Amino acid sequence: MTTRAIKALCIGSLALNIFLLGAIAGGAYRWFSARHDSPAAVAAAGAPPALRYAAQALSPERQRQFQDALRQARREARPLAQQAREGRREVLRLVAAPQFDRSALDTALENTRAADRRVRERVEAAVAAFVQTLTPAERATFAQGLRLRGQWREPLAKRPREPSQTSDANGQ
Repeated sequence: MTTRAIKALCIGSLALNIFLLGAIAGGAYRWFSARHDSPAAVAAAGAPPALRYAAQALSPERQRQFQDALRQARREARPLAQQAREGRREVLRLVAAPQFDRSALDTALENTRAADRRVRERVEAAVAAFVQTLTPAERATFAQGLRLRGQWREPLAKRPREPSQTSDANGQ
């Protein structure tokens, strides 16, 4: 091989190595930045969002009581949930119908909302009855669980945005 060919191979190898190092560094940066979210995001990342897990930090006996109460409330509300599902199907049927009937659609939507509202009322009443049996310390723990799970969960804190790098001539 000539000196010129060896020089070209070395330059090509150097360029490839720089490209690979940049890709590895970029991937590592993305991986580490995605892994270090806010404390709320980290806490909720592994937390199932379902309401039944809100009592997870309580004793096993209290968890069982809460799950039994939820199961009973949902069992009692099963006909209402079925009514709500049928209402949603009716709404879809009315929307897809060749002749649009606004009053029928409004009635179907209202019936669906009412059934959904009654299901939610049953579940919320079961949660309230369970909370009534808790000690103040257990209530505080349970409230923290509700912040992370179920319909009362709070949205995860967003990372603050970086200030814009663009500015006009006046520095604004």
